[in-house]
Amino acid sequence: MIGVLSSIYSNKIYQKLSFNVRPPKTTCRLFSLEYYQRLQAFLFAIEEFNKDPNILANVTLGFQMYDTCDISHFDLQGALQYLTDSRTSIAGTQCNSRPLFTVTIGATISYNSIIVAHVLGTFRYPQISAFSSVSALSNKKVFPSFFRTVLSDKVQSYGLSQLILSFGWTWIGLVALDSDYGLQGIQPIKEEIVKVGACVAFIEYILLGQPDLNAPHIVRTIKESSASVVVVFSTDVEFAVIINELQKLNVTGKIFIGNAGWSRSVLLSQSQYSPVLSGSLCLATEDFVVPGLSQFLANIHPSTTKTATWTRMYWEKVFSCQFFPQNQTVPSVNPVKMCTGLERVEEVKNNSNYIASLKSTYHTFTAVHVIAKALEDLRSCKMGEGPFSNGTCADIWNFKPWQLTYYMKRVRLNVNGVNKKFFDDNGDPSRVYAVVNWQLKADGTMTQVKIGNYNFKALPSRALTMNSSLIVWNLGSKQVPSSRCSDSCSVGFRKAALQGKPTCCFACVPCLQGEISNQTDSLNCLRCPWDQWPNPERSRCLQKPIEFLSYEDILGASLVATSILSSFIPAVIWILFIHYKHTPLVKASNYSLSCLLLQSLSLCFICSLGFIGYPDHDRCLLRQVSFGLIFTLCVACILAKTIMVVFAFMATRPGSSLRKWTTLRVSYTIILICFFLQLILCITWMSVAPPSPKYNTETKPGLIIVDCNDGSTIAFWAMLSYLFLLATISFIVAFLARKLPDSFNEAQFITFSMLAFLSVWISFIPASLSAQGKYTVAMEVFAILASSWAMLICMFFPKCYILLIRPEMNSKEKLMMRNKEKI
Repeated sequence: MIGVLSSIYSNKIYQKLSFNVRPPKTTCRLFSLEYYQRLQAFLFAIEEFNKDPNILANVTLGFQMYDTCDISHFDLQGALQYLTDSRTSIAGTQCNSRPLFTVTIGATISYNSIIVAHVLGTFRYPQISAFSSVSALSNKKVFPSFFRTVLSDKVQSYGLSQLILSFGWTWIGLVALDSDYGLQGIQPIKEEIVKVGACVAFIEYILLGQPDLNAPHIVRTIKESSASVVVVFSTDVEFAVIINELQKLNVTGKIFIGNAGWSRSVLLSQSQYSPVLSGSLCLATEDFVVPGLSQFLANIHPSTTKTATWTRMYWEKVFSCQFFPQNQTVPSVNPVKMCTGLERVEEVKNNSNYIASLKSTYHTFTAVHVIAKALEDLRSCKMGEGPFSNGTCADIWNFKPWQLTYYMKRVRLNVNGVNKKFFDDNGDPSRVYAVVNWQLKADGTMTQVKIGNYNFKALPSRALTMNSSLIVWNLGSKQVPSSRCSDSCSVGFRKAALQGKPTCCFACVPCLQGEISNQTDSLNCLRCPWDQWPNPERSRCLQKPIEFLSYEDILGASLVATSILSSFIPAVIWILFIHYKHTPLVKASNYSLSCLLLQSLSLCFICSLGFIGYPDHDRCLLRQVSFGLIFTLCVACILAKTIMVVFAFMATRPGSSLRKWTTLRVSYTIILICFFLQLILCITWMSVAPPSPKYNTETKPGLIIVDCNDGSTIAFWAMLSYLFLLATISFIVAFLARKLPDSFNEAQFITFSMLAFLSVWISFIPASLSAQGKYTVAMEVFAILASSWAMLICMFFPKCYILLIRPEMNSKEKLMMRNKEKI
């Protein structure tokens, strides 16, 4: 004898309890086509296995069925009746001899199954449920004799979380039944969502203890939330109340993700719910239809069954008609199709709702199959080879409930041609979930189209397989809807958390200068290597362009041309001086020092070329040194000229002993000493901290400015200061001696040349500090050329004017006359 805790109704009338009077009797309502077909599937399975000669030959399976209306105390009452061997039942077979109560099928609701399992498990009576999926029932320490033919909600919850995350949704609302079924189902989903960085926009519960099930509050939350995706872990009856409230407030455009509790619901597939539910995705149990069940159901007729009341309800549900008593006429207002009893199943057997309602019967049929196979294994035991003490076997006519539990744990069924163990160690089956999409049909109703599978036994990367092209979203869209608290941050931006908001709510902040982000929704920006720089989109690093004063650059080429051309001018003047070296003007200008000065000025123009071109190690090492030494030679020549002018004037006095100091040897000695001191300074500089190339990425972040590091700033400025000192001394001495009455006096020219020289280099200091990159080098080249030209013009252009334009002035008389005029 099999005990069955089942129901025909899927809802009850809510009764408010005051606890000061006897509670009213619970009244059931809403006849369920699915529940009735499950009942018929059970009856069909009993007939099939009783007729099968290969299973339980000469043993008849009987049953006692208790209508529980899915109410917990009714399920418990039925289980207690089985344990106490009560013969009271609503439907059952009649046996001549006392049957042996073996196992209970049910309950349907997980919470009810937990209550029954606590009672039956105490006595080790096996219990198998076709629809209780709460994960707590997998705990064999608490529920040692509980089995089920449906997968655990824990598996389902992981599958739902994978389904959600596969579409990139990160802002999800959660709605669940306020029961063990809902709480234990929604919690793993929440954990998995949060684990991968997605966020829960809200979590609301369907309160079974309230008349409105908390529907108004839940719907307001859904409407006001920016989350487009809502996971609903519920049964279809309770969820229907939420949908009705959604329709009242005209809430559409939400995508509902559902569990197996309503994934194939015939109730929710009606056209009235399609504006809200079309486009939904659900995990559903395997969609097998029990072979032969359709024909069995086709033979049901209200006039031939014992439960005529239920059958008439079934008939009315299937054929959308209504039976009326003979003396009652069909109402004229809202006329209803009248049932004749002549309707045929062929009229509706292709109806999607009718087919969908049959698919849930597979688990009920499988439950009977498991029981029959376990009993057959128990009966087939050979004495001495049994699993119990001393190899004993159980007696098929008088066995203990724990002995059947032993065989049920190990039962093997043929699934898809493979004979394998049906239950795992937790009493759960090894099954695969189907992923179904709720799509609108032409008649306005909805059908569940299979688009993939979820196999929790597979590798995580292969557990969920889908053909996304088959999905039709709400309002017929093929575009995957978005559900994010904040729009994705594109490349070049990073996510910045908003205070007081979940991690999925963020602002997109551009990457800082020199940083990139090469993927969307990047948490951090990556800094480019020192020699690279972000592209305008800041999505990748590009090689920085190198900047230096090159020969190919227009500015560099101009300076090169100017330097080369300028270097020829002193050479031309030198040739001119050689040609006129015996003339009074050239002799008065100290011919030897003038030639050396002209050669130095040519080198001054040429040394500027060392600052143009790529600053490699050799160029950096030599360019400042060559500049310092050549300019020192040049200024030393001018200083020697200045000193010679003073000595020459003083030597003209009677009895002066300074005449011996007016020789060329003294001039060259002055030049050599000045040059040698600068040489010592430069050698020390090169030995201690020589200049070297440097790569400047700070001045212009988008460029690599290649320049020379001076090595020792002190040495560099000491070199310039020494030059400044020589020029200053020359200027002061020349300025003081500018009016000396001597025919050889060129102190005025020296004064102007040194004044121009100092002015150029004093101006160079602030100009170079304000310039950047190659323009700093260009400023120094310009200063070299400008100071060289200043000395060349002030010192030699007046002489060239006389030599070439006014040759009549190039005589001793004219020079003497000019000096007398000065006196």
